[in-house]
Amino acid sequence: MLKNVAVLLLDEVHPFELGVLCEVFGLDRSDEGLPVTDFAVVSAEGPALRTHAGFTISTPHGLDRLEEADLVAVPAGSHFMERTYPEEVLDALRRTVERGARVLSVCSGAYVLGAAGLLDGRRCTTHWRHAEELARRFPEARVEPDVLYVDDGAVITSAGTAAGIDAALHLVRQAHGPAVANAVARRMVVPPHRDGGQAQYIKRPLPRTRCDTVGDTLAWMERHLDQEMSVEQLAAQAHMSPRTFARRFQQETGTTPYRWLLRQRVLLAQHLLETSEETMDTIAGRTGFGNAAALRHQFVRSLGTTPNAYRRTFRGPADITEAA
Repeated sequence: MLKNVAVLLLDEVHPFELGVLCEVFGLDRSDEGLPVTDFAVVSAEGPALRTHAGFTISTPHGLDRLEEADLVAVPAGSHFMERTYPEEVLDALRRTVERGARVLSVCSGAYVLGAAGLLDGRRCTTHWRHAEELARRFPEARVEPDVLYVDDGAVITSAGTAAGIDAALHLVRQAHGPAVANAVARRMVVPPHRDGGQAQYIKRPLPRTRCDTVGDTLAWMERHLDQEMSVEQLAAQAHMSPRTFARRFQQETGTTPYRWLLRQRVLLAQHLLETSEETMDTIAGRTGFGNAAALRHQFVRSLGTTPNAYRRTFRGPADITEAA
């Protein structure tokens, strides 16, 4: 469980990325019945740290506070690509993983994890502007430059700024379930879930109006997840040629129609598994997968677990009647 979180600060930390971690993990939301995390901000380099915005941060906690954390998070900072880090900081991060806890980086915080050797042999990411340098500096790391975040077990890395929110909510969802993650997201007024494999950025700006060119089609797709859909059918729905529709869809969502549709169907399946007693075949029909075998196949590919195991995890064996 995610009960104890420590944020590791280095000199010239970026306040926004620090704020993301404080907001997701450090805010007391017990008035809404949500779990409270034992949260601390830890200084790695003295009692007062500079931020890149020109003010200082002080904290009473030193590196020893990391030893009790379930998660140690490292926000971004200025010049993290070029600088070196105190060996005691790198040792503390290595011990975190060795004892079975997890580490999370936001943006250029990945360089700190890389210096500790924690990216070697692992999939990881960072802000797209820094990805090439990350791969050059740590050649054993498997850098994925275009994704929002990567969960590689003990090591979670996220891209720039808002992607840190996505990664943090992903961890809340894993630890406490989707209801808690959704409640935290609502309080923050952010989307409750964005797939980590979604593209970091789009190739052109979104239209200035609130209604983008595929917005109505996306809404239609959400209402008809149980139906078969082809690019040709969706293009006709959007009054475009298939080629134009596919290009516009990629530009405005950062993913393909198939991948977007698959993710929405899996999300609906998760919701039904969490909140209903419906059988796997019924859920498969409602989500457009057709049958339980196809639902299981796509569920395992997307989430790394079976629908039955997911239902047991989020509802508890005493609350459900197992359905084939």
